[in-house]
Amino acid sequence: MNTPMKIAITGVSGRMGRMLVDTIDANALAEVSAAVERSGHDWIGRDLGEAMGAPPRGVTVTDNIDDALEVSDAVIDFTAPAASISFAQAAAAAGKVHVIGTTGMTTDEIAQLETPSKHAVIVRAGNMSLGVNLLVQLTKRVAAALDDDYDIEVIEAHHGQKVDAPSGTALMLGEAAAEGRGVSLETASDRARDGITGARRKGDIGFSAIRGGDIIGEHDVMFAAAGERIVLRHVASDRSVFARGAIKAALWARGRAPGAYDMLDVLGLKEN
Repeated sequence: MNTPMKIAITGVSGRMGRMLVDTIDANALAEVSAAVERSGHDWIGRDLGEAMGAPPRGVTVTDNIDDALEVSDAVIDFTAPAASISFAQAAAAAGKVHVIGTTGMTTDEIAQLETPSKHAVIVRAGNMSLGVNLLVQLTKRVAAALDDDYDIEVIEAHHGQKVDAPSGTALMLGEAAAEGRGVSLETASDRARDGITGARRKGDIGFSAIRGGDIIGEHDVMFAAAGERIVLRHVASDRSVFARGAIKAALWARGRAPGAYDMLDVLGLKEN
């Protein structure tokens, strides 16, 4: 299809919102059709280009998601859980693709996306990068190959302004490890160690979160046994990897049947 996909961006003033604008501008297959911010934000009513300190571009920032969807084929959303649920409902009503990169969603919040996904395409992932999704698959396979003599630890690092921990990516990796082991992450997860904790429980999947500076994203999965360690690692040095992945997801979703998808679907990595 030669017509560029028209994409609305929510949370457009944030780090990812701005990155998405720049990354879409560099992609001949897509264009920014609408820009959304929360009510009361000082960008509301302004031209997006001028708000970003650039020439006018003819897109006015709005707080009305329905208006944004009316002129768009898809919406890319890196905001907050409650907002993403609301956007999913609006996108489903409009029959538009919804790509969700929002992290920190609880199981109950994710479950609220089930109904919208029956009416429109939703692509949701804790991390949109190709490398991370390959790491997820590797983690699952290594966990399946090694017994519980190998302790599993997921170590993640992000910038100091990140509000959720463990990161969505760390939880993806933990879920992959648990699936490989044939256990439930809910029962195997160990997220808090402080004081006299006692010995590590065999079979647990541990999490450690580092926050500081401008770290974009670093994730290690360590398999530690007596005498050896195996470490799988991914380092994001440029936030644009997440934007490129989200745009790839939106383009892939065009014309797909309604449903809930993830980046493994987009990248053709899902196991049958």
